[in-house]
Amino acid sequence: MVADALRAAHRWSEDRVQIVPITTTGDVIQDRPLAEVGGKGLWTKELDRCLMDGRTDLSVHSMKDVETIRPSELIIAAMLPRADVRDRLIGAESIVSLAQGARVGTSSPRRAAQLLHRRPDLEIVSIRGNVQTRLAKLEAGEADATLLAAAGLERLGIDAGTVIGDMLPAPAQGAVGMEVRAGADDVAELVGAIDDPQTHACIAAERRLLEGLGGSCRSPVAALARIEDGRIFLRAEILTNDGSECRRGSARFDPHDGEAPLELAKQLLDEASPELRALFAG
Repeated sequence: MVADALRAAHRWSEDRVQIVPITTTGDVIQDRPLAEVGGKGLWTKELDRCLMDGRTDLSVHSMKDVETIRPSELIIAAMLPRADVRDRLIGAESIVSLAQGARVGTSSPRRAAQLLHRRPDLEIVSIRGNVQTRLAKLEAGEADATLLAAAGLERLGIDAGTVIGDMLPAPAQGAVGMEVRAGADDVAELVGAIDDPQTHACIAAERRLLEGLGGSCRSPVAALARIEDGRIFLRAEILTNDGSECRRGSARFDPHDGEAPLELAKQLLDEASPELRALFAG
């Protein structure tokens, strides 16, 4: 997608962009939740090394898998237009229709907590792997249902499941970002030609909220920013892992206001119980 967008924007020939596939630790480790073995850095460290060594000119990231604090040597230069931010439920028509005690497969603390907040009777079982692997595990009976990102399914041409429209997504879900070396102004300018400013502003707000919350990839948090009448409308929620407590909040602010997401993060933490606040203590 990024290569095609760059070729189109600059009227380049096919050979002007070379795609360099890189296998990350997150791709290799399939038997445990990433939170147990290093978190989001498992998706980025190999790409970061190639970029900093000059073996690549830019990295392409699924932004929800990118750590909030990035190396100072790198900058996020652009975002493609955001895809569908919602989750799809595979294996049942709705969360309400799931059988009592149904097993739902997910390795996402956010999805697990949101499900348990709505249905404390559900059993959460950990499943990892790419989309096809997860669907195969569901077919094999390892779980009764699972939640997958609508954006990923659509990019793979898979029409499956029911859209869950009333559940906030992970921060930056559905967004593809491009990162370049700091100081590589020529590359940043080329990449900037395919930047979607609204997506960029919304993802920046969601990531700024994460910065204010602290925590780790084990901390259940959901957020979604949208542009409404030229301002950002940011909604967010934080939950305990078992879903028993959920604190929600929202804010409206100008796109360049970097303090408003931090203030919303503080509000959520101030309203949280000590148990919930402890999940975001650093």
